[in-house]
This record gives sequence, C-alpha cells and structure tokens, in this order.
Amino acid sequence: MSDNIQTVTVLSKTTWTPNLFSFTVSRPDSFKFTAGQFVRLGVNPSQLKYYQQTEAGDETADTALNEDVFRAYSIVSSPFDEVIEFFSIVIPEGAFTSQLQHLQVGDELLLNTMPFGFLTLARYQKPLPKDLWLLATGTGLAPFLSMLQDLKTWEDYEHIVLAYSARSLDELAYVEKIESLQEDFGTLVDNPAKLIFIPIVTREPVEGTLSERLPKLLLEGTLQESAGIALDIDTTHVMLCGNPDMVEDTKEALKTLGLVMNRRGEGNIAVENYW
Repeated sequence: MSDNIQTVTVLSKTTWTPNLFSFTVSRPDSFKFTAGQFVRLGVNPSQLKYYQQTEAGDETADTALNEDVFRAYSIVSSPFDEVIEFFSIVIPEGAFTSQLQHLQVGDELLLNTMPFGFLTLARYQKPLPKDLWLLATGTGLAPFLSMLQDLKTWEDYEHIVLAYSARSLDELAYVEKIESLQEDFGTLVDNPAKLIFIPIVTREPVEGTLSERLPKLLLEGTLQESAGIALDIDTTHVMLCGNPDMVEDTKEALKTLGLVMNRRGEGNIAVENYW
C-alpha cells in the first residue's frame, strides 16, 4: 500500500434521498488540503458491515470483494474542520457508490492523502475582482461549500453568488447550511462578502426557485437578474462544478457572454475535470 494511503473511520452519515447521501470520516493528523480540492477515496467491500452480512458464503462475490476501488471525491468540509465530509450520488451498478451507499458508522475507508485539483481561489491572480459566481449541479456543490467555510473567501470578494441546480426539491441538499453561512462565517470578518443563494429545480415546479438549466438562465439573463449583478469580464470570477454536460454547456454560454477561460491565473471561468 502507498505511503499516501491511510485508513479512516466513518463517523456519521446523512441520507438526503435514496440516491444522495453525505458522510463524515476521521481526519488524519497530517492531512492538509485547499478548499475546492478533491481526494481519492477507496473502499474494500469485504470490510463493510453491510457486505459482510449479505454476501457471506458466495465464493464468487467474496473474490470480487477483496479488491480496493478508488474514486475522486470533492471535500465538503472546511480545510480547518476536525473531520472530513463528502457528498455522494449513488450510481446504479457502480463499482464504488453501489457499495458506498451502504456505509455504516464505524466502517473503514481508504483515503489517499494527496489532494488534487485546481478548482481553488488560489489559482486566480491578484488583485481579485469583486464578484465570485459558484455554479453547481448535484454533488458539484461540495467544493463550493468548502470554499464558503473558509474565511478568506468572505474577505476577498464583495458578492458571492451560489446558484445550485437539482432535478427535484428533495435533491437540493444542504439548504439550511447554505442559508446559515452568512451568519456563521460572514460575521467573523470585517466587510464580508454578501452571499446570494439562488436555488434551481429543473424537473418540478417549486415556488421561489428558477426552473431552467443554467446555460439558458445565463443566456437569457435570468440568473443575472435574480442575483442583481452583471457578469462583467473585469469584475467576475465564475467556477463550475457538476454534471459534465452542464459544465460544458455553461462554459460555452459564459464564453458567448464574453467571459474567457482561466489560464495561468488570468481569466474568468474555472472548471474541474475529474469525472
């Protein structure tokens, strides 16, 4: 086993829907990361309590269950939290999440303590513009929650727009946490950014939420109108995380509006590619 691989213990689990759940694990003392980064989590199904109970006696299953499976996961928690939190979707028949969904407190997972990814605010050169737009679908919310639990984010911007899109209202996870962020973190710094939260539900009518996909909302100007802020090439950073189709289509919509990809710290649009 690599020196970077450590065993962590599941401390808690929250089920949002049958296909969405969050969980926390113990944090190794030496583990450090920057808000927005991701890590690789590993599972050996033979070590999960659920599979020990259900697969016993099946020789074929027992052989398959002895192999470790790793996947990339963005971190929900702050870089300063004592535990590490993750937000996961269940992929039917997936080699990883179909097993991970049965996690129980006390189960052990494998953590590669080498963080990855460049979807961080550190990638932008100074001085920073005044507006930060965080556009997410589904579990792509995770890195943005981590950023919003870092005081520096509140110090560096004037406005933070978090647009979070899900298919149904029950899939809009962490809403209470999002709504408490301004009070929990904004009050800890002088002249904090103003957080503007825009929930989006695309497959059912929900009062008080937008209903179209992010690219359309941007091109029609609806998202900017809801935020009360323009997307200006000189004043805006935009970060995208979520479904690959959303990321690609939204990126193109933003480019149509005049924004440019971030390169070597310059530019507006930043995305993460770990799918």
